Amino acid sequence: MTDAATQGPAGRTLLRWAPFVLAVTVNLLVLYWPRQVSGAQLFPGVDKVVHVGVFALVALTGVRARVPLRWLVGLLVIHAVSSELVQHWLLPRRSGDPGDVVADLVGVGLGMALGVATPRAGGSWLHGRARARRGDRADRLPAGRDAGAR
Repeated sequence: MTDAATQGPAGRTLLRWAPFVLAVTVNLLVLYWPRQVSGAQLFPGVDKVVHVGVFALVALTGVRARVPLRWLVGLLVIHAVSSELVQHWLLPRRSGDPGDVVADLVGVGLGMALGVATPRAGGSWLHGRARARRGDRADRLPAGRDAGAR
């Protein structure tokens, strides 16, 4: 993208949401492809690693897109369980696996932890929440003053 495309609120919103939309698309393709991809597994348990990865990616990009955390976690947990039920009951040549649900939930936790803990433009998500709670007072203080000092 050009600098002109990322200027202003609309460009920043696009940059936040595009990775999330792509991650959701990849997640849906991996989970609901009509049949399992054939071929030898790279190593035992690769299926679980893929489940962790696709759910972690959705959670991480969802945090970065500023999806409300309660909604994000709630929907991902529901999706983790329902996707295995859909695979078991509705998709030919696919089967639901409780182990996949566990891997999905581990991915949600990992993605949320990374999303909350890693810095992004303007500081980490936690720092942004702290600024919002104190009304950005720290940004308005003269140099050398601490937000806690009066």
